[in-house]
Amino acid sequence: MSEAPKFETYDRPAGGWGSLKAVSTYLAREHIPILGARALWHQNKSDGFACVSCAWAKPKKPHAAEFCENGAKATAWELTSKRMPADFFLAHTVSELATWGDHELEAGGRLTVPMRWDAESDRYLEVDWQEAFDHIGAELRALRAQDPESVVFYASGRASLEASYMYQLLARLYGNNNLPDSSNMCHESTSVALPKTIGVPVGTVTLDDFDQADAIFFFGQNVGVNSPRMLHPLQDARKRGVPIVTFNPLRERGLVAFANPQSPIDMLTPAETQISTQYLQVKIGGDLAALTGMCKALIATDDRALSEGTRRVLDTAFIAEHTTGFEAFATAMRETGWDAIERESGLSRTDLEQAADTFAKAKSVIAVYGMGLTQHRKGVQNVQMVSNLLLLGGHIGRPGAGICPVRGHSNVQGQRTVGISEKPELVPLDKLAALYGFEPPRKKGLNTVEACEGVLAGTVRAFIGLGGNFVRAVPDTARIEDAWQRLRLTVQIATKLNRSHLVHGEVSYLLPCLGRIEIDRQATGEQLVSVEDSTGFMHASRGMAEPAAETLRAEAAIVAGIAQATLPPNPKVPWQAWVGDYALVRDAIEATYPEIFRDFNKRFTEPGGFHRPIPARERVWKTESGKATFLGYQGLVADPDTPEAGPDVLRLMTMRGDDQFNTTVYSLDDRFRGVYGTRRVVFMNRADMERLGFVEGTLVDITTAVDDGRERRVDRMRLTPYDIPPGCLAGYYPECNPLVPLAHHAEGSKVPAAKSIPVRLRASASV
Repeated sequence: MSEAPKFETYDRPAGGWGSLKAVSTYLAREHIPILGARALWHQNKSDGFACVSCAWAKPKKPHAAEFCENGAKATAWELTSKRMPADFFLAHTVSELATWGDHELEAGGRLTVPMRWDAESDRYLEVDWQEAFDHIGAELRALRAQDPESVVFYASGRASLEASYMYQLLARLYGNNNLPDSSNMCHESTSVALPKTIGVPVGTVTLDDFDQADAIFFFGQNVGVNSPRMLHPLQDARKRGVPIVTFNPLRERGLVAFANPQSPIDMLTPAETQISTQYLQVKIGGDLAALTGMCKALIATDDRALSEGTRRVLDTAFIAEHTTGFEAFATAMRETGWDAIERESGLSRTDLEQAADTFAKAKSVIAVYGMGLTQHRKGVQNVQMVSNLLLLGGHIGRPGAGICPVRGHSNVQGQRTVGISEKPELVPLDKLAALYGFEPPRKKGLNTVEACEGVLAGTVRAFIGLGGNFVRAVPDTARIEDAWQRLRLTVQIATKLNRSHLVHGEVSYLLPCLGRIEIDRQATGEQLVSVEDSTGFMHASRGMAEPAAETLRAEAAIVAGIAQATLPPNPKVPWQAWVGDYALVRDAIEATYPEIFRDFNKRFTEPGGFHRPIPARERVWKTESGKATFLGYQGLVADPDTPEAGPDVLRLMTMRGDDQFNTTVYSLDDRFRGVYGTRRVVFMNRADMERLGFVEGTLVDITTAVDDGRERRVDRMRLTPYDIPPGCLAGYYPECNPLVPLAHHAEGSKVPAAKSIPVRLRASASV
């Protein structure tokens, strides 16, 4: 019998003994203390493997232990000694497994054999690899004859550059650009916003810039959970006296204090580093107003300096030479009132002016942000306001300065770089046509939200998933799961069992693949793969552990197997040769993207990898005007769908727990927030609890306050008081995904607006 959930305050720093204990616990729990320790020694190093968790940068000169607590958990999770062989599925029906929780499903261990769902027994049954490919190919050919656009090719952020390149080619040879990926659910707002402002779809900051910055600003990014290795450069910056200003609704431990597990002083004394010098708990959806307040304060200070003949605080030379649109932007800032800024942001004018003063005094500013900005209805505008702020001080294309979107999954940025995109204008289709002798589809494909809309409408008939847990990750969970079972074909390429494998189509295959940490042996020997990190560096990754089973196949081999069984022969597409030697795939990537991947095979094994060209770092602006652009200001309200009238309507944001990466839940604990043994929790301001007549521990049903004729609810969630602004709630992802309407997404990018969901609470009925 499981223990009752516990709730207690955690006031210790991120890192420290808590992290060491967590790492050792996970290695022991997965029964790999020796293998796990050996693997961790090679993690994120030039002779080792790229972490399968987050995409944070990998340094040229790594620390002795270049991994974080969450990265170690991800490694232990993949290298586990536990297995789910064919016998396991004979003992459990799919209907039974569908009642298990997310943690229970993945905790069972690694998948070992290809399987097909059998309708008569409601079980996954083992099949031969070639039999699986042949049947999948037959189904795909039949669908292609009816409508090639009825199939979706989804990619999670874990697949290598090599497998991703092959996968996008498979989709386009099949006849569509339906290539949604996990970026559609997180940083597509970045990819839409930044090309219009600074001419690149990615950040401009490298690790070296953190060594030269003299102010760092955080917006909606929880470094302690989502990218803990970043705490090392932040600690170094704080020791140099660099101010760090944080905007985040919750006070997160990693942004408050850090104790370095690799520092004897930090571990043997009460020493810890204060991370944030100013912590502003912005209201959910209030970042747009907060950024407006900072910009307004800077422009007002500069106006006074101009009139008084004192030192200007804006980089007027940079603005004049390198930007356009400043005057219209400055006028909009001057005309926006402080009352509205304070009301929408939940912050005082004094606090915002203090943050602006810190910005004004800095010569080199880095702005870091995460999904706290991108997953809003105005997520694109949020990102553009960060760009506007940096442009005021000339902090793009300057050492120690720049914009730094922190990507989630370990190669999600790289997948887009090599063609995993539903937008044909972002892919060199003419080059693909010349290389492979076919006419690529030119019609825009489906992104994640559009793929879900197609499933609901019945126009999408098949789903191929290269990793991930799509059904669990997307909004409107109940509606999507119901419609999903009407698909003709679902194929999932995976290492472990998850919810998406149990909500399946009429024909369903589960194809187990090698993990990145495992040795990938092909015809020419052991293979290396490559990934791109958040800062645009390409790295080699070398597996070092024996595969979980001899029956596993590499992702590249599975993609090639499906392609060969589906597509007519094409002598210009050497699927088998590519599988036998990944260097040939890298040659093909270089031929397709020569500006980015020059000398790919020679450079990607260098310590620290090689950096993709980012013109904005050189103050070359690939925008329509040829200059960096201050984009027109559209107001303060980041989430216009949110009803403001009723005092019972609250804003809910979804978030990860400490023992979680994306939809993978390592345990039911969240140490940093003091929650143990449950994830059915909603965090609430204590004054709101009293105002609405609730007490700590009350079980509530949460319903979405959007009037579109559908009820969305999550039942029996425990109310827990927390340090969060009034009117705001926080709950875990993906448990709260059923509350997000599919139509509640960012304008321009269609990223689900999961960081600001209008909801109401009512006490659950007694059971």
